[in-house]
Amino acid sequence: QLSGKWFLVSMASRCSYLAEHSHQLEATMVTMTILDGQSLAISTFRKLDRMCWEIRQHYLPAQAPRHFLLKGEGDCSKVDVVVGEADPSSFVILYYRKGRNISVKLYGRTSLVNDTVVDKFEQYVKAVGLSEDVTYYFPTYGFCDSADEFHIIDGEL
Repeated sequence: QLSGKWFLVSMASRCSYLAEHSHQLEATMVTMTILDGQSLAISTFRKLDRMCWEIRQHYLPAQAPRHFLLKGEGDCSKVDVVVGEADPSSFVILYYRKGRNISVKLYGRTSLVNDTVVDKFEQYVKAVGLSEDVTYYFPTYGFCDSADEFHIIDGEL
């Protein structure tokens, strides 16, 4: 159900890099592919220095339904990913937890989602103790959907 193209609409996170560079947010698009019926292959497309990049990640199924694990380098860099809520035709809300840090992302099938979905997202954000001042909305134009072979990264975003 989550397969296909998604646009990053918004993200709530206490990440200091995001706060310092929020004026430089780039339109971000992902494609999700379900592998072997369980794990997810995620390709994230975004611009960096005006070049389109693709970041490839592999979300492994975790013990519980709707839970995934994103492994990075070393034991300390694993990220728990949980599908909070999804309507496969229009939106998905994902939680990302790394250690004690949590962030929430809203993806839409289009770069604009309706107000009801935004309200749901904001409720999820508040429920995990984040607020509007650490919620960022991404541009709705200027998307990449491919990258050349020299601009592909396998690993953690």
